[in-house]
Amino acid sequence: MAEIHVEVVAADRSIWSGEAAMVIARTLSGDIGIMPSHEPVLGVLQSGPVTVRTTEGGTVVVAVHGGFLSFADNKLSILAEIAELAEEIDVARAERALERSRSAADAAAERRAEVRLAAAAGAH
Repeated sequence: MAEIHVEVVAADRSIWSGEAAMVIARTLSGDIGIMPSHEPVLGVLQSGPVTVRTTEGGTVVVAVHGGFLSFADNKLSILAEIAELAEEIDVARAERALERSRSAADAAAERRAEVRLAAAAGAH
C-alpha cells in the first residue's frame, strides 16, 4: 500500500508523526485531501480539524489553528501556530470557552472553541 509520511508540528511541540493513507485539511482555498503521489502543494491553513487516515486503518484528528501545510515526495508537513490532538481536548473546558467567547462577541475565540469541539467529536 502506498503511504505518505506525515508530521504535525505546533509552535511549541511535535503533535503527531506517522504513516498515512490520506490526510484532509482546511486551507484558505477550501478543504484538501492529500493521498500518496499527490502533486506538490503549499497551502495556508484555516482553523479546522485535520483528519489523518493512518495506514493501519485508524484515524487521528488534530484541532489546528493557523499555519501552513507542505506536501512533496510523499511527505506532508503541517506546521500550525496552535494544534492539539482530539483526545487531549477537555470537552467541558472547550464548551465553557465557547460560551465565554459568544458572550464576549469574540469571533476568533469562538472559532477556536468550535474547532476544538469538532475535533474532539470527530475522534469519537
